[in-house]
Amino acid sequence: MSEDSTAVKDSTSTATPETDTATAAEGVNFSERYSEVLGKVNATLDQVDWSKVGRIGKIVGIFAAVIVAQILIKGILDTINLLPVVPGLLELLGVVVVGQWSWKNLTTSEKRQALISRVQTLRQEYLG
Repeated sequence: MSEDSTAVKDSTSTATPETDTATAAEGVNFSERYSEVLGKVNATLDQVDWSKVGRIGKIVGIFAAVIVAQILIKGILDTINLLPVVPGLLELLGVVVVGQWSWKNLTTSEKRQALISRVQTLRQEYLG
């Protein structure tokens, strides 16, 4: 019985002054390291050309907006596909729209030439 009571005393012993000193030293060491790291970060940030960062920020923002839009569109399309009749109707609508566009733009050689010239002017305008 006496061995059990000593085991309990050992496991519930309090911190000694040596461990308190070690903990305080670790706290000081952490503070010094933290200050050192912050100094390095500030020195690195001072070297950054912030005029270029604005452009990079805009590009990252555009990419983020495109990714969010794609996620939303995928969610909407998945929801629509769960409805039994809607996907078939949307496919039929797509076939009808393509048919109308083809009839309007591809039936005669003059319309085809006009379409080709419009595409070429758009290509020249945007691609140079």
